[in-house]
Amino acid sequence: MTINVGILGFAHGHVGMYCNQWKQNPALEINLVAGWDHDAARLKKNCDNFGAEGHVDLDAFLARPDMPAVVIGVETSMHADAVERAAAAGKMIALQKPLALTMPQADRIVAAVQRHGVPFTMAWQMRADPQNIEIKEIIASGALGKIFMVRRRHGLPSQLWDIPSMWHFDAELNRDIWADDAAHPIDFIHWLLGAPETVTAEISSLLNPLAPNDNGIAIYRYADGLLAEVVCSFTCVAAENTVEVIGERGSIVQNYGDVPSCNVPRPAGAVGQKWYMLDKKDWTSSQIPSPTNHGMRIAALSKALSDFFHSRAGPIATVEEGRASLRMVLATYVSTREGRRVRMDDPAIETV
Repeated sequence: MTINVGILGFAHGHVGMYCNQWKQNPALEINLVAGWDHDAARLKKNCDNFGAEGHVDLDAFLARPDMPAVVIGVETSMHADAVERAAAAGKMIALQKPLALTMPQADRIVAAVQRHGVPFTMAWQMRADPQNIEIKEIIASGALGKIFMVRRRHGLPSQLWDIPSMWHFDAELNRDIWADDAAHPIDFIHWLLGAPETVTAEISSLLNPLAPNDNGIAIYRYADGLLAEVVCSFTCVAAENTVEVIGERGSIVQNYGDVPSCNVPRPAGAVGQKWYMLDKKDWTSSQIPSPTNHGMRIAALSKALSDFFHSRAGPIATVEEGRASLRMVLATYVSTREGRRVRMDDPAIETV
């Protein structure tokens, strides 16, 4: 049975990709009935495009009895207010990443979801990606033995964008590109391995002052000594490898898992994901194909969100997991600022 969904803010570009999928694929059983945005022009453009009723009054939007669920896509600084309002109205909520800008904002979101008892999920694409799920399953199977290291390289070519026109680079609305997009691979590490004990990081502004913190490396250390590295360049126009998992009895390699690697030419017949097992002494290629462009990976999240709204599946990530992933992101700022290894329970994270 089709469920009616509203869009609370069209700022985040990923939202439009889900809306297109829901509009074009009736099998997903999502009917976009309404939208709200503080930006009148953005509201009209998107509601006209998706055939939804536009609301300029947020109370009227949230009061609709025919709309049990909302996707929140407002600017990151507005997430806490939006979740509080939507949760108080009893709506199911899917929230765009990252959870918030600060830990106090995150605490407000967690409190609102828990207080009103509404179903909630983070819209993390990497957690729903079939190749990433395969990596997680291989690790969980124990086939690799003890895991020693995991590396996730991630990037975007921000130097090709019209940065002054984008709210993503407004410090008040979205902090910076590291907080906004390194959040993806950092949450991937959290989902894959759980919460670490510490992080050591270096984040730098290397190209355009209008896009601060465009390059960074974070090394997360786990209780058993496992090291997980997140390497992000948001000045990257081309790449290939995105994930490496190093285990006692084998390794996993994933290619073409982000924009710089997926959206450029690749060798004919190139394998997107493979693993080497010591007992077989050979590589096994995944049967899961790599998309021809990264937008396809993002758009595919529409199915996972549909399953959540229909209660066919649980949250992609709970509000508590969203909070923990944000803490992992903000800890990298403390490490960079103070030049030290930072524990995940360090109170300095609350001040970022």
